[in-house]
Amino acid sequence: MIKHYPFAQLGKANHGWLQTSHHFSFAHYYNPKRMGFGTLRVINDDWVAPKSGFAPHPHKNMEIISFIRTGAITHQDSEGNKGITSAGQVQVMSAGTGIAHSEYNLTHEPLTFYQIWIEPNKHNIKPRWDCKSFLNKASDTELPLLVSGYQEDSEQALFINQKARIYGGKLAQGAQVDIAIKHQAYVLASSGEFTLIDGQQSVEMKKGDGAEVSQQKQLTIKVTSEAEVIIIDAPEH
Repeated sequence: MIKHYPFAQLGKANHGWLQTSHHFSFAHYYNPKRMGFGTLRVINDDWVAPKSGFAPHPHKNMEIISFIRTGAITHQDSEGNKGITSAGQVQVMSAGTGIAHSEYNLTHEPLTFYQIWIEPNKHNIKPRWDCKSFLNKASDTELPLLVSGYQEDSEQALFINQKARIYGGKLAQGAQVDIAIKHQAYVLASSGEFTLIDGQQSVEMKKGDGAEVSQQKQLTIKVTSEAEVIIIDAPEH
């Protein structure tokens, strides 16, 4: 089953330096029907103005993933980690026992990125941060695995403390890709247009849209125009 959430129907916030579309309830946006999707708690589609960003603030017991779409984000945290994550890269932070971090766009260009929060399956661990580059070229055949909580994926994907997988990247026009789903999946249309097919129904996806996929073990993506797609396969509670 696929539930489609068009970009125009997402929660909106405009803080001037920050413009956000919320897929689930967050901060001042509250929708009791959109409190998350299983262990997937937050997806924010953020636009950050140049020379601005998020001042130091704390987190605890959450897996926080940032998928950088355009621009670059500068990270610094209370554990001594520092790094710049640019378009085509992903960063993860396990908040664990508690961590404070800042995230700034120190460039002269706008930053766009997805901020994704997943509830962990291990609490009060030592906080950690990591980032990695992935293939940023449009593929005809596959959507790369970016993040995983499975040990067998450790050589190719960033680790998180949850039995989840996140796939993401660019797919060429005309591509058709099948993705196996272990739990339930949330799909993001970062750019372009494509069709989701789950064997029973099909949904047209456009830039900014989201979709919940449940009760399916496989999902097919048929690309209409070159698209950047993210699939978050995370457990129910």
